[in-house]
Amino acid sequence: MHGRCEEAIPEYETVIALGDRSWVYVYSLVHIARCTILTGSLEDAIPLLEQAIRLSPRDLYMFIPFSLIGQVHLLQSRIDEAILWFEKARSAHPGLAGNYALLASAYALKGETERAAAELAEARRLSSGRYSSITRLTAAGYGGTRNYWGVPKVRASFETTYFAGLRKAGMPEK
Repeated sequence: MHGRCEEAIPEYETVIALGDRSWVYVYSLVHIARCTILTGSLEDAIPLLEQAIRLSPRDLYMFIPFSLIGQVHLLQSRIDEAILWFEKARSAHPGLAGNYALLASAYALKGETERAAAELAEARRLSSGRYSSITRLTAAGYGGTRNYWGVPKVRASFETTYFAGLRKAGMPEK
C-alpha cells in the first residue's frame, strides 16, 4: 500500500515459509505477485498467481489474481491472453469498475473500438468519476495506491499499453 515492495516481499515470503496453506498463504502469494509486478519482474508474477488460483479456486477474491495475470499479459502486449483473464476477472466480480476499464483498454488495443467504448462506459457507470479522464485516473491511483505507477519501468509499460488503450477507447486526457 505504501509502495515499499522490496521490503514487503520478504515479509510475505516469511508467511509462506510457515507452510500454513490458509487464506493468509494464498493472499501472501497474491501480494508477492503484485509486488513483483510493481518492481518490474512481470514474468515472476504469473506462477505465483496461478498457484494462488490452484490453492483457492472458489475464493470470492479470485478476481484479483485473474486481473493481475491479465495485467502482466497486457503490459507485455499479449492482448488476446489479457482479454481472457480480464473477462474471468469481470465474471468473478461484475461490480468492479476496474475490470471493465482493463477490458476497455485491451479491446481498444485489439482494434475492437465499439466493444472498448462499451466497457469504458460501464467502468464509468460503476465508478464515481475515476474513469472520466487519464488525469483523473492517475490522480486517483490504481489498486488503492498512487505508488502503483511510481516505478518508471512499470509506468512506461502502463503508458504504452493500458493508458494507450484507454485513449483509443475514448478516454480524454483531461
